[in-house]
Amino acid sequence: MLVVFLAVVALSATIATAKELKVGFIYVSPIGDAGWSYAHDIARKELNKMDGVKTSYVENVKEGPDAERVMTNMARKGYGLIFTTSFGFMDSTLKVAKQFPNTIFMHCSGFKTAKNMGNYFGRMYQARYLTGILAGSMTKSNIIGYVAAFPIPEVIRGINAFTLGAQSVNPKASVRVVWTKTWYDPAMEKDAAKSLLDVGADIITQHQDSPGPQEAAEEKGVYSIGYNSDMSVFAPKAELTAAIWNWIPYYRKVVENVKNGTWKASSDWPGIADGVVGLAPFGKMVAQPLQDKVMATKAAIIAGKTKVFAGPIMDQKGDVRIAAGSVATDKQLLGMTWFVKGVVGTTE
Repeated sequence: MLVVFLAVVALSATIATAKELKVGFIYVSPIGDAGWSYAHDIARKELNKMDGVKTSYVENVKEGPDAERVMTNMARKGYGLIFTTSFGFMDSTLKVAKQFPNTIFMHCSGFKTAKNMGNYFGRMYQARYLTGILAGSMTKSNIIGYVAAFPIPEVIRGINAFTLGAQSVNPKASVRVVWTKTWYDPAMEKDAAKSLLDVGADIITQHQDSPGPQEAAEEKGVYSIGYNSDMSVFAPKAELTAAIWNWIPYYRKVVENVKNGTWKASSDWPGIADGVVGLAPFGKMVAQPLQDKVMATKAAIIAGKTKVFAGPIMDQKGDVRIAAGSVATDKQLLGMTWFVKGVVGTTE
């Protein structure tokens, strides 16, 4: 353990003495998607304002060999810090990190680490719970549509939190899930939203990168809840709010730690209290009392008085997964592969 510690210290010290820190970002979708990659890139641009920091990015990188090639190319060009921002980049990041021990790698949404590789994500489920309160309060059909990318714990956890929020104010509300099996496909995402509208959903939300589902809701004349960034420009009459990312404070902290030689590999999971996740401004259609309720719940989450996954919580079959009086551990949340009661759909 002492050898590993000394190796990490030496790595951080070496990078810290460099005149300019080159920071690379690798995105799975285009930065113009108004979604996941867009939110990361806003923070990347802010890093350029820091002294001695220069950033660049590669967008639309496919998971697998293509991602490995891009990472390798950046490392060979002397990038001291590389952020890889898709779950599917995890194994490629680990492989390349082992080949370039003098480069620091940070992988978003994964769970693997090495002496020069950390991972990070945000507690987006907290913001999802808040948007669920909005949806549960404003639905009339009690059918809420959820367009989702892949059935992995990150996405399932968000769907569950959203459903728990909706049912906290409206026990009759149900959340219908359609999987697209893609992170970014505007046409497919929009069609998936339309299929949910066809079965009676009067609110659409998403875990996708494009505003396609928001546009489908706008065209149908129903409400929607965006994701990643404020998507109201695409659906001004539909969007109630959006669960959004603000990576600026976190990325600044990582870069500062690398520059001053204090960076150590870790698994970070900041939340609402850290300013990494939050809500976009409310639409005009959201009444003030409801806005106040959502913001009061947000304050309670920050204060630790409200826990999103506090028991008793049952799964779709009615079996208790989180017992009364207990709260799901981070390990349980990071490995969540089941739906809560109230979700209509499968985890496959």
